[in-house]
This record gives sequence, C-alpha cells and structure tokens, in this order.
Amino acid sequence: MEEKISKFIIQSFFAKLEDSLTVDVAIVGAGPSGLIAAKELAKAGKKVAIFESKLAPGGGVWGGGMLFNEIVLQENIIPILDEYAIRYKTTGEGYVTADAVEVSSALIYGAVHAGVRIFNAVRVEDLAMRDERVCGVVINWNPVSRLEMHVDPLVITSRAVLDGTGHPSELINLASNKAGITLDTPTGKVMGEKPMWMENGESSTVINTKRLYPGLYASGMAANNAMGGFRMGPIFGGMFLSGKKVAGLILEDIQG
Repeated sequence: MEEKISKFIIQSFFAKLEDSLTVDVAIVGAGPSGLIAAKELAKAGKKVAIFESKLAPGGGVWGGGMLFNEIVLQENIIPILDEYAIRYKTTGEGYVTADAVEVSSALIYGAVHAGVRIFNAVRVEDLAMRDERVCGVVINWNPVSRLEMHVDPLVITSRAVLDGTGHPSELINLASNKAGITLDTPTGKVMGEKPMWMENGESSTVINTKRLYPGLYASGMAANNAMGGFRMGPIFGGMFLSGKKVAGLILEDIQG
C-alpha cells in the first residue's frame, strides 16, 4: 500500500505542475489581493497559477491584528464578503469585523474552486523576460532558497505576472534592481512604503494597483511599496478591491 500512496501523490502533483508550465497569469503571493484576482481571472476563463513561498496561503490575513485573529473591512466590501459566503459583524460605524481564519479559508477555497492552482512552499527567485516584456517567473522550492543550496530552477511562462508579495514587492524589486527596467512610477524605481496612515493607505492601495511594466502588475501592499503609498494595518478592504481591480486590468491587456 505504501508505494501506491506515494505513486498517487507523485502522479497527481506532476500532472498538475506539467499542466501549469504555461499559464495566462502567474501570480506570486497568495495574499488576499492575489487570491481575489486569481478567482476573477479564472472565472473569466483564464489559466491561473499562484506561487506562494509559505506553506499556508492566505498572506497576512491569518494573524489579524497582533495575532488577534479578527480583521476589519469597510461596509462597502460587504458584497465581496457575500460573494465568498464570509460571515461578518457590523460595528455601526461604517465597518464590519470578520474572523481572520474564515476569511483566509474562504478566499483560498474560492480561488481553487474557480480553477486556480496554488503551489505552496515555492519561491519565485527571478523573472523571465523577452523583448522588453515580462513573460514568466523562475521558481524553486522555498527550502532550497532558505538553505542557500545551489539548485537550478524551473521556468513558468505566462502572458502576465502579478506581484502580490506584499510589503517586500519582491518581483518589482527584481525587475528594477536586477533587470534595470524603468517602472511606471514617479521615479521609475521602487519608491518604498511609507509609515502607517490607515485611511490614506486603504485608498492608495487601490489607486496604486496598476501595470508597472509590460507583462508585470502589482496589487495590494506590493503596489503601495512600489508607488510610495502608506501602510494601512489590519484593515483589508483596499486589498479586496485591489484584487478586483488588477484582474480587470490584466484581462483588458491580455484580451485586447
């Protein structure tokens, strides 16, 4: 029996990986904006894969605020919560609270059941580029990177790449620092995240969600870091709207 269990896992996983070597959209980071964008793109018939360096997808939602696993969202996000069947409590002051574990689980479930493939414990260590356009990501196991083992990676090709890595904006920094490309920011480079200002951070997260270079997009805190926006803390409405917005931008570009 033991060898059969191993065989079933290997066969199933490698079939999934082989089918994902070429996708429409490669998303790096399975936080809220990336998961919501992935579901929207998959619903539109696009082939989407998410690469998450941690074992558990969900990004910063799991921990709520200071490990108090509740999050806050604005009341205008209620239609999105209803779409995912996420329960919430109203505060009477224009905000709702929701259980962070339920939110994370619902976003993951929604993406996977829309047809998105999530590869966890996989780190994107580089970008693939052709003719002044980002055309894929270079992947390896996260433990390989953490242990600094010299193991050559594999490549996933895609029509669009979304940086949803949060505060570090890892792909955008790679594009700027390693590839030396000029980003669509006021300085042409990563401008860096500003200190916490919740109201400003929430609105700028959505405003800053954009295409930064042909084939390369940013959402959530990766967009704010690239564009010099403020941090917002454990309020997540901007993240949800950022995911919706970037999915629309990508669809416009790859369907146009």
